[in-house]
Amino acid sequence: MKTIGICSDHAGFELKEHVRSWLEAKGWAYKDFGTYSTESCDYPDFAHALAEAVESGEFYPGIAICGSGEGISMTLNKHQGIRAALCWKAEIAHLARQHNDANVLAMPGRFISTEEADMIMTEFFKTPFEGGRHQKRIDKIPLQKKD
Repeated sequence: MKTIGICSDHAGFELKEHVRSWLEAKGWAYKDFGTYSTESCDYPDFAHALAEAVESGEFYPGIAICGSGEGISMTLNKHQGIRAALCWKAEIAHLARQHNDANVLAMPGRFISTEEADMIMTEFFKTPFEGGRHQKRIDKIPLQKKD
């Protein structure tokens, strides 16, 4: 496994700190792209840095957290090579990996417990992409530039 990239805004900071501990307990390498406190900040500043790192192939996968998970996942998904999945249940994380080959897990820091986050991350990391009929759909996601 490559080094995992993680990020959050202030609203997701506490859950991100839990994610760091969870990854460390597993012995998995990660890089924290910020934020580093609960001081108010803007999620795009951290989401773009994480997205660029995952797109480049240097980090895989990513985990991103903001209050609702919505803003950070919207920002991540502006990047053509990112398939960020907002997951608040383990079953959604399973399908996001199995059918959508999600490469960033987004979680809503204000709406899930650390126990739920653990189940979501476990499912996200253990589920492989199924490929097959799903691959042609994945191939249609990036926008094609028109000449």
